[in-house]
Amino acid sequence: MNTQQSDKLIDGKAAAAQVIEEVAAEVATLKAEGLEPALAVVLIGDDPASHVYVRNKVLRAEQAGIRSLEFRMQADSSAEAVLEMIAGLNADPRVHGILVQLPLPAHIDERLVLQAIDPAKDVDGFHSDNVGGLSQGRPVLTPCTPAGCMRLLRDRLGDLAGKHAVVVGRSNIVGKPMAALLLAADCSVTVLHSRSREPQALSRQADILIAAVGRPRMIDAAWIKPGAVVIDVGINRIEEDGRTRLVGDVDFDSVLPLVSAITPVPGGVGPMTIALLMQNTVTAARQQRKQAAARSAEESTCLSTC
Repeated sequence: MNTQQSDKLIDGKAAAAQVIEEVAAEVATLKAEGLEPALAVVLIGDDPASHVYVRNKVLRAEQAGIRSLEFRMQADSSAEAVLEMIAGLNADPRVHGILVQLPLPAHIDERLVLQAIDPAKDVDGFHSDNVGGLSQGRPVLTPCTPAGCMRLLRDRLGDLAGKHAVVVGRSNIVGKPMAALLLAADCSVTVLHSRSREPQALSRQADILIAAVGRPRMIDAAWIKPGAVVIDVGINRIEEDGRTRLVGDVDFDSVLPLVSAITPVPGGVGPMTIALLMQNTVTAARQQRKQAAARSAEESTCLSTC
């Protein structure tokens, strides 16, 4: 890769480090005010990838000065036991963020578990109250990966208003919230999926292309308008040349000559997801303190007037 091509890379590691630095400054201020943000991570089962993700999240929390709490449960834990754990964390005022690491064992209903988390502590942004609030443009806890993508786009492009953004993929975790955030930024948004007609032609209209389909190297040069900015959310493990490699949903080498900027895999969106999780935890802590103060003032008013 020559110097001109390397200038096209969007460095997610550097951007994530900047976010963690900003969060650490916020945490220091909150601690000086007597509030210590705390993140509870619930891990169920022995999925190796989940253990890696949890370890990275705990490490980033420590770097940001956030108190992290780990709760590990056996793979055969009942749904009732998991819900009981969440109820306890919901009720604990010392816990500001709750994250249940996905995927869950097959016998546990993922939607039931995610809905059990207090929306005010739902730092993943998956609860239906937060999903609905996002679509309505209300200030809510937003899914971390799309929020990280938006930070990368704004750092690179500044104002996004009027740009045509194409999101490839319509998942609840990335595609749909990504489209909502882009709309809130005044982009014109197209969402492509498995039933879209002429997806390559539609994709070639994109000033901004978000790839989030989970298919290795699906998007090649035929999908790209010259000068587009590409955010590759995909993380796929493939066997190539006798070794395991991580690749994105975008055929990086094919599209690099065409794009004005692109996230690599690894080192692009991934680090931002964890960084925005830390930001959500601090946001949740601030909001909960504000809500507690409002309740206290209301109770005081009631006691003096009732």
